[in-house]
Amino acid sequence: MRVLIVEDDDAIAAPLAKGLEREGLAVERAENGEAGLARVAAADFDVVLLDLGLPDRDGFDVCRELRAHSDVPIIVVTARSEEVDRVVGLELGADDYIVKPFGFRELVERIRAVARRRAPRGDGSRVEIGDLVIDRRTRAVTVEGRVVTLTPKEFDLLAFLAEDAGAVRGRHEVLEEVWDPHWYGPTKTLDVHVASLRKKLGDPSWIETVRGVGFRLRALA
Repeated sequence: MRVLIVEDDDAIAAPLAKGLEREGLAVERAENGEAGLARVAAADFDVVLLDLGLPDRDGFDVCRELRAHSDVPIIVVTARSEEVDRVVGLELGADDYIVKPFGFRELVERIRAVARRRAPRGDGSRVEIGDLVIDRRTRAVTVEGRVVTLTPKEFDLLAFLAEDAGAVRGRHEVLEEVWDPHWYGPTKTLDVHVASLRKKLGDPSWIETVRGVGFRLRALA
């Protein structure tokens, strides 16, 4: 697994890189946002660890630009602990958000978790529900033959709901499965992603809100 650390602080980046290498990961480092963007454009990484307090650009801007051109999993690693920062990061397309100081073992497990969620599945990779087709292998979605362009997190959310179309998925169940198995943060980001999915699918009724419980993807007979 290849990991890119985008972090300007040597006191954080150096020991983190050594620790991840001891876990068997291949690690590269970029010391600012522009270098991070260039590295992702030039090579394939399994996960990007992105600091927000970079010397040349705000990390949120880097996250936005990364997500516009790549579906590489992004874990924001930052000292910003405010709820609004976490929500913004996730809405911009980050897969996870961890606040400094953090436990090394927790970070390793989060890295592995986001990588697993992005890994293509061999069986049941294609789901067809009426005119909606979801292909996990290629991460492609079509509705009535129309290609639907989704962010990586929107795709993960839709694919999770499609695993058992018609079944109600609780809000925290979705957050734990699609975002983070140790999720304790706000649920607003889920509503934002559901609203965006409904708009992109072209029919709000594809995803039904079950008040007080969660969401379900419409199942067709």
